[in-house]
Amino acid sequence: MLSVLRTTWPLFLGILLLMVGNGMQGTLLGIRGGIEGIPTFQMSVAMSGYYAGFLLGSLSVPALIKNVGHVRVFAALGSMISSVLVLYSVEPNWIWWTLLRVIIGYCFCGVYITSESWLNAGSTNENRGQTLSAYMIVQLLGIVAAQALLNVSDPGGYTLFIVASVLVSFAFMPILLSARPAPQFQTIKRMTFRQLYRASPLGCVGIFLIGGVFAVLSGMSSVWGAAIGLSVAQISIFVAASYAGGLVMQYPIGWISDRYDRRKLVLMLSAVGAATGVAVLAMQPGTLGLVIAGALMGGLVNPIYALLLAYTNDYLDQTDMAAASAGLLFIYGIGSMGGPVITGWLMEVIGPDGFWVYMGLLLALLTVYAGWRTTRRRALTPEEQGNFAVITPNATTIVVEAALDEKQSDPSDRRAADAA
Repeated sequence: MLSVLRTTWPLFLGILLLMVGNGMQGTLLGIRGGIEGIPTFQMSVAMSGYYAGFLLGSLSVPALIKNVGHVRVFAALGSMISSVLVLYSVEPNWIWWTLLRVIIGYCFCGVYITSESWLNAGSTNENRGQTLSAYMIVQLLGIVAAQALLNVSDPGGYTLFIVASVLVSFAFMPILLSARPAPQFQTIKRMTFRQLYRASPLGCVGIFLIGGVFAVLSGMSSVWGAAIGLSVAQISIFVAASYAGGLVMQYPIGWISDRYDRRKLVLMLSAVGAATGVAVLAMQPGTLGLVIAGALMGGLVNPIYALLLAYTNDYLDQTDMAAASAGLLFIYGIGSMGGPVITGWLMEVIGPDGFWVYMGLLLALLTVYAGWRTTRRRALTPEEQGNFAVITPNATTIVVEAALDEKQSDPSDRRAADAA
């Protein structure tokens, strides 16, 4: 992995700074909303705007890149991100913030697509696995580091917004000044949702539910923390713990998944996640207990997402992976948009506990559905499964396809069973 970093460090440095800026703005808005007295439901609408923008970007940015090129799209969207981060502090209004969150979600999606295209094109068959693994680690490290920066200034002012804007501006310098040619952008063929569902019902339903859980955990944690009176430091530690848990647990769970029925593993992890939500509601733990619960929830949700992608990939031909990943990410985006809004409504109705109720409910539904699916299709043997790929919910189609392709075994062994 060190050899990969030596050759691609400008790109990884830029990605790290991008993730720090993105990680700061998500948590900072939730904290600032509490300071400004913005109602929880209105804040949930604002937080969901990012996922709506990200979904719109995944649909339209590829065509934009094809028309004007990677460099122009990257520079234009990067400038917009830097501007939006400053504009947040101009008017602490939930409608204004919702609009800006849609814009910044769209822009970050485009930036991820272009940077991941450069990263994928610059790697070889020999180092692609290490490159993608390093990319995922850098992404999560950037978000974790962002939480520490939230404590350097008063979130009630404008300094932290400026810091995030400056970091994002700096992020584009090493990427745009590196001597890396723009890759050719391929148009992804489409797969209907019916075809995708027939290939993997659990993949489709599970990705939708996990989209809602992850959007709540990543987008509403600071809103929930402010609602129960946590300090800025406590909120930042909780958010950092949730992402750190996801980073740590990917690898052992991935190792197990290559040797075990992935449906049953999804079932067990979802059940533990649902039980975690119930435990928090029943015990009402202190700050340390909440941080542990956040780390556990993040350590479950991130691997479940990657597990569902790997499981779906087990039933696809290699030529269908790109179309399938695009369809799954669209389903994930739909689930992500609704998660914060429903959670915000629940928090208005039953109080801050609605944060844990919603995540626990979705994970309980996934547990039941995964259990039912185990009765509808025979389990694949380890030899028939492809290898687990570390993929975070922040990745776009470019990385999802490349990671699954790199981990895929002989295509003739992939379609080992027919849908029930």
